[in-house]
Amino acid sequence: MKFLRRLVGRTAGAVINGIGSTSWGARVYQLIANRVMNHVMSVTHDSTTLKFAVPNHVNSWRVRSFSDKEPETLQWIDKIPQDAVLWDVGANVGLYSCYAARRRGATVFAFEPSVFNLELLARNVWLNELCAQVTIVPLPLSERLTNSTLNMTTTEWGGAMSTFAENVKFDGTALEKVFEFRTLGLSMDQARALLGIPAPDYIKMDVDGIEHMILKGGADVLRGVRGVLVEINDAFERQAVESAEHLRAAGLVLKEKRHAEVFDSGALSTCFNQIWQRPETRQL
Repeated sequence: MKFLRRLVGRTAGAVINGIGSTSWGARVYQLIANRVMNHVMSVTHDSTTLKFAVPNHVNSWRVRSFSDKEPETLQWIDKIPQDAVLWDVGANVGLYSCYAARRRGATVFAFEPSVFNLELLARNVWLNELCAQVTIVPLPLSERLTNSTLNMTTTEWGGAMSTFAENVKFDGTALEKVFEFRTLGLSMDQARALLGIPAPDYIKMDVDGIEHMILKGGADVLRGVRGVLVEINDAFERQAVESAEHLRAAGLVLKEKRHAEVFDSGALSTCFNQIWQRPETRQL
């Protein structure tokens, strides 16, 4: 299978290079590229309809599995009070940012550092006419202000498994890097203090490995939130233990942890979306 993929890739590359070597071919290539990037799919979940750019199979799958991949995340968002402030940390291409803004009228701050995902995130916010509600923050969050690299396992639009300033994957094992670039990262508390971003009422976090470090750098912010949904891998002991310590220190209580049935087996079977809330917060 790998040999076949390499063969197809090399053949396609040769064809593209051949076409692109002529002026008419370059125009055809540009037309195809534009059509690909402007391909849009719609999805309706519980009467809420959204549109998303789908230039590749990854994004097509994200849209097709919108209602099934993380139903617990959608249900959590459904219970957020109208007009709340949500920080979507690890927003990817913005599926949940757009859903929260459209469904609950939330003011969303979408943190996403991947240069490959940022264009689609912006396109998706625009497609759904949510520019007044969703602010894109193109910086990674970390434990503290630092100049380091975003280490990436893929350059695909809509890809995941990238980690800032560390070399670990979601399960704590070493990340197999295929791309990197240097950028500035900062803590949640610094994002609030230095950038003037409004304090969140709710935080959704999925950054594939350094959740515990980001939570450590957000003690002040966490003390003011009403609820947090964070993806934790129980098999990554440091991540699981330290994340729980930071959330409890902020006065939050673990309500439940869930994942879709499709993740009951396989590499992601120990990954759960944990839902934490302040004890007096009953609606979530």
